[in-house]
Amino acid sequence: MINLSEVLADAQLHSTLPPELALAPVYGLEYDSRRVKPGFVFFAFPGAKVDGRAFAAQAAAKGAIATVSESPAPDGWSAPWLQVAHGRHTLALAARNFYGRQDEKLHLIGITGTNGKTTTAFLLDSILRRAGLITSMIGTIEYRMGSKTLSAPNTTPESLDLARLFSELDSLGGTHVTMEVSSHALALGRVFGLHFQTAVFTNFTRDHLDYHGTMENYFAAKKLLFDGAGAPPPRFAVVNRDDEMGSKLTNPRNATDVLWYGLGKEATLRARNIRSANSGLNFEVTFEKTKFEISSPLAGRFNVYNILAACGAAMTCQLPVETIAAGIEACQGVPGRFERIDEGQPFQVVVDYSHTDDALRNAISAARALEPRRVITLFGCGGDRDRTKRPLMGQAASELSDVVVLTSDNPRSEDPLQIMNDVMVGIRRSEAKMIVEPDRAQAIHKALEEAGAGDLVLLAGKGHETYQIFADRTIHFDDRETARETLRSFGFRRQPA
Repeated sequence: MINLSEVLADAQLHSTLPPELALAPVYGLEYDSRRVKPGFVFFAFPGAKVDGRAFAAQAAAKGAIATVSESPAPDGWSAPWLQVAHGRHTLALAARNFYGRQDEKLHLIGITGTNGKTTTAFLLDSILRRAGLITSMIGTIEYRMGSKTLSAPNTTPESLDLARLFSELDSLGGTHVTMEVSSHALALGRVFGLHFQTAVFTNFTRDHLDYHGTMENYFAAKKLLFDGAGAPPPRFAVVNRDDEMGSKLTNPRNATDVLWYGLGKEATLRARNIRSANSGLNFEVTFEKTKFEISSPLAGRFNVYNILAACGAAMTCQLPVETIAAGIEACQGVPGRFERIDEGQPFQVVVDYSHTDDALRNAISAARALEPRRVITLFGCGGDRDRTKRPLMGQAASELSDVVVLTSDNPRSEDPLQIMNDVMVGIRRSEAKMIVEPDRAQAIHKALEEAGAGDLVLLAGKGHETYQIFADRTIHFDDRETARETLRSFGFRRQPA
């Protein structure tokens, strides 16, 4: 049994830890007072909407032996209260200690960047499983634990939840963890102190400025993964050499081995002779004196980068190229990532998660590469998020599409019409035909109704999401379901194979 002194061994305490409390056995850790049990330690975080200190009394009543917080105890508080320098950092370190530092036993691979994290994670996990390894994958769409699939409340879970997942994987005999590491998670300290073996950088473009404030702060958060926040830097870095920010990620003073991937001459892991078609991608990968062929059912030139990133990460796991190629080919698709909807209609329908101007340009460019008669792009922008990207997304859609259908995404607390007005500033810079319909279901109906033989309809923004968030409610909504239902209402229906 581990005691409180051992749990908090690495924490920066601003309070004195009494000897009798230091030796108290710890039976669990929690940041949610509803899950506290006798002998637990409760961590109270200040939040954007609520202050965790408000639930400390409930935790104490349930048997918490102490509350840990970066804030002082409320007036009149009499139960044990330990003030620390940083609450989430302390939880991360405490969770590692309580669960036996499983991150040092496992091969942790963290993937960060604005776009491509999810697809790269799916590809890499496919490779690792092809190698016969027991793995975990943690990301935006779902969490995988061995043969189980779990729901994903956050792209990157809280540090305590990560420690629990690592412990479960270890009990299954697992060895490798593939994680999407969001900028929010890095800034908040959710991965503080974790020993990553490999860090992967996909790309860097405008996003999340509603949270980070500036592009400099956003990039600084991404860079934390490569600096090893609270832990040594990762042994390996797999970095997109074609992205101008890639070269700013690694520190020449640390011992990180860098594998540069891309299409340009400065990349050490390169793709050559790229062939892109409706059926997917084929190209040759070269690395030093090694060459091997890749065949993937994933469409779009942007996926060449995701595949290269996954190949590079797999190489840091010392996997043979035959296994890498087989794992790439076995990954048939990623939910909501350039996902095709086929009900036998004479035009293509694709659903994609692209919700930045760069991702939208990539998705429309991938659609263009399939040589449709016209590209019809439907999209919207989320509310309570970075407003500066709205006209940029409008401009990207209108410059590359023949028809733009502007609609609502997740408006949250904002007026959907005001969001759409912000987007129109960018759309009006080109002469693409525009259809405006705030109701997303009706907008999808209009986009598909507009399509003719040989066209391609891109439904962008929500991808795998199965909900739509309004100011007063959240409803079930899935672009894929709505597209299928609409196509069937038109009389199309895919025939069984």
